Amino acid sequence: MSRIQLALNVADIDAAVEFYSTLFDTPPAKRRPGYANFAVENPPVKLVLFENPSATGTLNHLGVERSSIEEVHTEADRLEAAGLALEEQGDVVCCYARQDKHWVTGPDNQRWENYVVLADAQPELEGRTSADLPLVEAGSAACCS
Repeated sequence: MSRIQLALNVADIDAAVEFYSTLFDTPPAKRRPGYANFAVENPPVKLVLFENPSATGTLNHLGVERSSIEEVHTEADRLEAAGLALEEQGDVVCCYARQDKHWVTGPDNQRWENYVVLADAQPELEGRTSADLPLVEAGSAACCS
């Protein structure tokens, strides 16, 4: 199985392991002093954590693209039940796409989004909420003319 690997510097390996175990609903595959890695099956990702307090917080954000709104909402429910604080964005235009999403923040301020792409969006809509915008199916020729 192929998977994306993300290597993160973290300030506190124990806090990071607790957070990512909850986020991905899986324990670490390997744990050593100052080190942990996760072999997550769904979504397929290899997450590697290095305890390095002087180099934390260097990423913009990370995300998991889901295949449906139901998956996004199921993850939101699971993460909230586990005690994580969610920033709900709901239906929003981001990255030139209409998305439904929420965010969680890890112990070293890495922001993670769970999202689904609902449709393409024109550049002038970037950053706007989209509850009142018409839905244009992703890949539709109407969005690109």
